[in-house]
Amino acid sequence: MRLLLLLLVAASAVARSEASANLGGVPSKRLKMQYATGPLLKFQICVSGYRRVFEEYMRVISQRYPDIRIEGENYLPQPIYRHIASFLSVFKLVLIGLIIVGKDPFAFFGMQAPSIWQWGQENKVYACMMVFFLSNMIENQCMSTGAFEITLNDVPVWSKLESGHLPSMQQLVQILDNEMKLNVHMDSIPHHRS
Repeated sequence: MRLLLLLLVAASAVARSEASANLGGVPSKRLKMQYATGPLLKFQICVSGYRRVFEEYMRVISQRYPDIRIEGENYLPQPIYRHIASFLSVFKLVLIGLIIVGKDPFAFFGMQAPSIWQWGQENKVYACMMVFFLSNMIENQCMSTGAFEITLNDVPVWSKLESGHLPSMQQLVQILDNEMKLNVHMDSIPHHRS
């Protein structure tokens, strides 16, 4: 039973750290080294919701525009939600530990244990799994932003938070075509010094 709980906790921590450091199975450091020249197209996304969309867009864009550097990173939620998720992560582990050990935290405060705590002591495996999965659900909800923000050379070209929807592949290609033509045109204009 304890081994099962330790494995669940370890799997959760590994999955969370991999999701924040790794988009699409390709580490961002490798992406940066692979595309060292050309304009920078940066995706800031909600990893839990749009990883596959990012991977598909990255594949198509890198084929169509081989000179564009592509980076992806997690769009972080507001600090209050990150703090709530962090607190829940620690609280979850403490609560699971108290359930396994059998310590009654209510006695410390001079209170009578509620019936759900007594049920948890009688059904430790179910109680630990319930705490684990419910807190993970709330943590994921706190960390989910729904963002799919795209910038080209630090200039915003698309925001799902503002538009309310993802760009279609055609829309994104059209935006990139327009931006690339504008950049080529701006580079060809002679600059006059006063």
